[in-house]
Amino acid sequence: MSQELWNTLAGKASLGLDPQQTGQLNAYLDLLLTANQRMNLTRIADRGEAEILHVADALTVLPHLPPKAHRLADVGSGGGVPGIVLAIARPDVQVVLIESTRKKADFLLAAANELKLPNVRVEPKRAEDLAWSPQRESFDVVVARAVALLPILVEWLLPLVKVGGWALAMKGPKAVEEMKQAQRATKTLGGGEAAAFPADLPQATGHLIVKIPKIARTPGRFPRRPSVAKGVPI
Repeated sequence: MSQELWNTLAGKASLGLDPQQTGQLNAYLDLLLTANQRMNLTRIADRGEAEILHVADALTVLPHLPPKAHRLADVGSGGGVPGIVLAIARPDVQVVLIESTRKKADFLLAAANELKLPNVRVEPKRAEDLAWSPQRESFDVVVARAVALLPILVEWLLPLVKVGGWALAMKGPKAVEEMKQAQRATKTLGGGEAAAFPADLPQATGHLIVKIPKIARTPGRFPRRPSVAKGVPI
């Protein structure tokens, strides 16, 4: 039943999941849930729930990606959602998984190798550090799920997005209020007006995808270093 849902969600982006991709998605969940017994990768330990709240939830992002090949970064990737799922569904997309916790980054690298995903790279760094590297403003899409409140999250996402690209934040029902709170930071960082789209996932009501276009270069002083920002929005 869940795999029918996966195909339905992929179809909303005019995509199909072939048997190899479906097998990779199932193998990914096997790896995730097995590793979760040794380390804290996800609070969802039930296989059926994971098929919906991890894989299907990640697939709701597909309609918001460019149809052509592009570069995507997953900030705070954790156990690999949505980045690994998107890399399986869109093998033409170069996916960078950004995860600063070394154990989680090691799992992501091992999973990408086990699943034979040549389009995945793992960066065991903070998003702020990557934004001060040559990869600054180099991604067409930067996505994050369950990482931080939007007023703080935009400072981690937008400096990585190239002008003309966009950030995607997978949020819950409080997203609209967070968008209002993040307006100043979004504008300061070169972002345009944010829009919220319902994630088409029947089993998880209230899931929203917030899309923020990048309309101007991020000023050179951002992102602030963590010791300066200290979790306080711009």
